[in-house]
Amino acid sequence: MTENRIWTAALVVIGDEILSGRTQDRNVAQIALWLNVQGIRLKEVRIVADDMDAIVEAVNILRERNDYLFTTGGIGPTHDDITVDAIAAALGVGVVVHPKARTALEGYYAERGGLNDQRLRMARVPEGADLIENRMSGAPGIRVGNVFIMAGVPNITALMLDALSGTLEGGRPLLSETVGCWVPESEVAVLLGDTEKAHEGCQIGSYPFFRDGRVGANFVVRATEPAMLHTCIDDLVARLKATGRDVVMGEI
Repeated sequence: MTENRIWTAALVVIGDEILSGRTQDRNVAQIALWLNVQGIRLKEVRIVADDMDAIVEAVNILRERNDYLFTTGGIGPTHDDITVDAIAAALGVGVVVHPKARTALEGYYAERGGLNDQRLRMARVPEGADLIENRMSGAPGIRVGNVFIMAGVPNITALMLDALSGTLEGGRPLLSETVGCWVPESEVAVLLGDTEKAHEGCQIGSYPFFRDGRVGANFVVRATEPAMLHTCIDDLVARLKATGRDVVMGEI
């Protein structure tokens, strides 16, 4: 673990079904939470169609400006699963059948009709890639350079993330605590900004809501050091109470 450096990641969600609204993505949240535990911050998410040029463009931009890039979707057995081909093109390498991936698929499909040409597509990887274990369906994820090619099915993605846990270099996990208050955020905007400025290394996010005919906001304080986090929380609570507001520890 590197103490002071902030490690970053981006995510490309690939699939026409996401953009059409037919499928609701659930991978962004679970990948973001997993990355934070690894000490890596998810900085950007893009959703792109099953389009070769769009995938290549997104991959090349995001892998260059982040320590890690994750992709989800498009690594199945059908003709529209083009993620491997697109990422190979982005990296300037060929596509090959990985022998360990083939062996894993042969074992998985031994009693499920055997390994045919369509299923063998799931053993294709950009040349020089390593595999990410998939204990559910046999079809592995792929790691090539700083790019991690994951399944689109959330349950399978979760298993692939579990296989990667502890293997990536990162910094300190970002800690957070929440303070709730029945106040329009516009009335305490200056207070929030002044509090954040007074606590270097802390971030304060404001998330307004309207409930039961009342306006309120939850304020999330984030920091990498517990002591810094608690000091900022205490100061924020004191400042809010000084304005006559009722404060709730935790989310309202």
